[in-house]
Amino acid sequence: MVGYAVTCTATTTTPGDSRTSRVDKLVEVVEAAPQPSVIVIQQTGHDRLRTCFLGDLFCTTMRKLGSVGVVTDGNIRDHSGIRQRAPDYQVFAPGRVVSHGWGVFFDFNVTVTVCGLTIQPGDLLHGDESGLLTVPIDSVEPVLKQAQVVLEAEAELLDFLSSERFTMEELKRRFSPH
Repeated sequence: MVGYAVTCTATTTTPGDSRTSRVDKLVEVVEAAPQPSVIVIQQTGHDRLRTCFLGDLFCTTMRKLGSVGVVTDGNIRDHSGIRQRAPDYQVFAPGRVVSHGWGVFFDFNVTVTVCGLTIQPGDLLHGDESGLLTVPIDSVEPVLKQAQVVLEAEAELLDFLSSERFTMEELKRRFSPH
């Protein structure tokens, strides 16, 4: 997943919170954001373990608006529905809960911190099965070039490892300092 951060804060578990949910504002912010976008939701409620901001309907809707994923320190639900209805939509969350949460979204396009990673609106995010990181915009070209070098080196090594040319001597030679 690669996209530009659209940030907000939200809660679903704060007793007595009388703020009105601003999902309409989130829709506006996502529509106006550079694409592809990644929605980043910082949980501000009192009980993170019971928080739930999104499920299959949320993800399917945001995908239609140009979002490629969501990152949150809250939980998700309907994981199988997300995979079924929006199979290419990426979700980074610490856990899952069974219950629906009424998300109260507020404070849009602000600096947030999710699971220790500080993210600013418009940051370029990259995420895969290994995790999530921010990529400085001015580093994109050098990072892409270096990633290509790494991919080519890995492909060469994997080819060697699966070939009849494999020997322990050759493996040691490849990993010895030059």
